[in-house]
Amino acid sequence: MVGFAHASEAEMSRILDFYAVRWEYEPHTFPILWNLEGDVVESFSPDFYLPDLDLYLELTTLRQKLVRKKNRKLRRLRELYPDLNIKLFYARDFRALMLKYGKLALFDGLSGTSGQVSQPALAATTREPTLDVDPVPAAAPSATAQARSARSAGRRPPVRSAGTKPSAT
Repeated sequence: MVGFAHASEAEMSRILDFYAVRWEYEPHTFPILWNLEGDVVESFSPDFYLPDLDLYLELTTLRQKLVRKKNRKLRRLRELYPDLNIKLFYARDFRALMLKYGKLALFDGLSGTSGQVSQPALAATTREPTLDVDPVPAAAPSATAQARSARSAGRRPPVRSAGTKPSAT
């Protein structure tokens, strides 16, 4: 059993497992700062490595102060290892994933420092996958369905012209 540092990482692992994407948890640590004696004084360990895609994923759902620090470390990582393929998921990206999977209520519990979990609590939450909804996002309602819905609510349906965005009503 993997000991995740944050509940959002456990949830990401469930999504990757659901789609049968091979992943490794924090398999590599990259030195990013050395002292004058050559000793490593700062390093960066991305949360996930997806070997089939040669892609690292880093999740950050923390406070802005900590996000700035992580962004700085990520910039340094990219300077030193320019061929490294890494994607940073901010809180808004993770929120979009949770929304896609119908887990928006779960997002609040996984955001920020409240998402930090102890090992026993995490073990209990990682036994069963939580993706109990259809992973395919629902299609956007058709213009006909939107018009029908607007009429039943007593509003004017949105007016669309070819190649334009819906007008505000």
